[in-house]
Amino acid sequence: MAFDDGGILIVAMLTYPDIDPVAFRIGPVQVHWYGIMYLVGFAAAWWLGQRRAASSNSFLQPEQIGDLIFYGALGAVLGGRIGYVLFYDLGTYLAEPLNIFKIWQGGMSFHGGLLGVLTAMWLFARKQGRAFFEVTDFIAPLVPIGLGAGRIGNFINGELWGRVSHVPWAMVFPDPRAGGLPRHPSQLYEACLEGLALFVILWLYSRRPRPTMAVSGMFLICYGMFRFVLEFTRMPDAQIGFVAFGWLTMGQILSAPMVLAGAGLVWWSYQRQERKQSPDQTS
Repeated sequence: MAFDDGGILIVAMLTYPDIDPVAFRIGPVQVHWYGIMYLVGFAAAWWLGQRRAASSNSFLQPEQIGDLIFYGALGAVLGGRIGYVLFYDLGTYLAEPLNIFKIWQGGMSFHGGLLGVLTAMWLFARKQGRAFFEVTDFIAPLVPIGLGAGRIGNFINGELWGRVSHVPWAMVFPDPRAGGLPRHPSQLYEACLEGLALFVILWLYSRRPRPTMAVSGMFLICYGMFRFVLEFTRMPDAQIGFVAFGWLTMGQILSAPMVLAGAGLVWWSYQRQERKQSPDQTS
C-alpha cells in the first residue's frame, strides 16, 4: 500500500515474484537468467529456421541455418549493446567504459539490435549470393520468440518497469528507484505483444508465398506499432526521460519510422508483384 505523487491511495494486487537474477552458480561463475533468455531466443530461432528451411519454397537448406543464426546472434548482441550505449546512456558508459561489457546486468536496445541484425543479414546474403530482402523475409518470423524471452529476462531483473498504475495486476518492483509504488508490469506486456503476438502474426503471414520484402515490412509495422503503444505504460529511461513534446519516449521516436518504413516495404512489394504479373502493355 502506498500513495502516488497526488496523494491518492494505491493498492497493489499482485506481488512481484522477486526472482534471483542469477539462475545458478558453478564455482565463481554466475549464470544469469537474462543470458539464459538470450540462449532460449537463439535456440528457438534455430529450431524454427530448420522448419522453414525444410519447406518446399525455401531457398536455404537446413544445414545453412546454423550459420544464419550465428550471424544473427552476433549482430543482435553487438548491435543491441552498442545501440543502448549510444541511444540511451552514452554519458554513463563514457565515464565507466568497462561497464559496456557487463551485458548480464541488462542494457540492450532493440533498435540497436535490429540495426546489428540487418548488417549481419546483409553480410550473410552476400556470402550466399542471395538478395538482402530474401534473407530478412526468411528470418523475420524467427525473431519474436527471442524478443519475448528477452522481456521476461527484463522482468526477472526487475528493470524497465512500467508507470504508476491503479490496475489490479500492478506490481511493486523491489528496486528503490521504482519508489515503492505499484506499476504496470510492462515487461510482460511486451513479452506478450512483441513476443507471442508478433510471432503468431508473422508465422501465419509467412506460411503463404509473399512478394519479396512483404514479410520484412510486416515485421517492422507490427513491432513498431506494438512498441509505440506499449511505451505509454512503460517508464522512460531515467537518464533521458521524455524526449519530445513532454510525452514521447526514445522508444517511440525510434519505433515510429519503423512503421512508416514497414508500410512502404509492404506497399512496394505488392506493387512490384502486380507489375510483374500484369500483361506487357508495350507495342
